Amino acid sequence: MGIMLTEAAANEIRRVLDEQNRPELKYVRVGVVGGGCSGFQYDFNFTNEYDEAKDVFGEQHGVGVVVDKKSDLFLDGTTIDFYTGLDKRGFTFNNPNAVKSCGCGSSFSA
Repeated sequence: MGIMLTEAAANEIRRVLDEQNRPELKYVRVGVVGGGCSGFQYDFNFTNEYDEAKDVFGEQHGVGVVVDKKSDLFLDGTTIDFYTGLDKRGFTFNNPNAVKSCGCGSSFSA
């Protein structure tokens, strides 16, 4: 798996899963979809399943991470962090494959 979760991101994912009180949601699914102002955007949601033939699975800091194999190519080497500051709060993607990204950081071109 080419994605790395920081401990802060894993803690926030666990917090959200606990807060939602939906035990059927076991994993975070990370992917890339077409769209956004730079061509691709990150897809980040919770799921309870993955397909071994189509997905890559890994566990980091106690969080199961699922990435479809097509997205894994675009996300190889990406670090997902959770930032908390006075100016903003949220997940950040540090993707070395992104040639250009938009100002909001939610879309990129590779």
